[in-house]
Amino acid sequence: MTIRRASVALALIMASPAAAQMPVPGAADVSRVVAGAYAADPRHTEVAWRIDHLGFSLYDGIFGGATGTLTLDPARLEATAVAIEVPVSGLVTTVPALNDHLKSPDFFDAAKFPAVTFKSTRVTVNGTHATLAGLLTLHGVTRPVTLDARFVGAGTNPLSKKATVGFVATTTLKRSDFGMTFLAPALGDTVDLTINAAFERVG
Repeated sequence: MTIRRASVALALIMASPAAAQMPVPGAADVSRVVAGAYAADPRHTEVAWRIDHLGFSLYDGIFGGATGTLTLDPARLEATAVAIEVPVSGLVTTVPALNDHLKSPDFFDAAKFPAVTFKSTRVTVNGTHATLAGLLTLHGVTRPVTLDARFVGAGTNPLSKKATVGFVATTTLKRSDFGMTFLAPALGDTVDLTINAAFERVG
């Protein structure tokens, strides 16, 4: 299908009465959360990063293809546990040559360290917000980090028919803490991370 035909088809679908009347399946309603084991949906989970580029601008990139698990019980939120693995191969910017450079030994060294992982050690919940303490392994170095998370929504995904929950989490780290010092200090040491994660219930 050509891009033009695909665009026309999408326009027709969106213009149909059924599509126009379709309710939003997810909502920020904790009563919709179903207890159980969940798996990260790699199609709708991303890790966005931002860094100061030589003092001239802020530059953004993204990691896709994340996988992981979430154990969640609304009656025992303190027992929540999450583990995420992000492949360095999923790193993308707007410049293909930069993608390759970031995966080189100057930065992430994807051949030697193919994944970034996070595993929670303690979860503290306050309403629809939570603090996730855990261990982040990046560039072969493991250090404690804290994520500030917010519940986005829950419900049944009409496409997969699975119970789904979503969260957004943020944190700030120093790349030098993980042995990534190329072009420092000209290239910013502080990196802002935003994790948008969707999890589908297993079983």
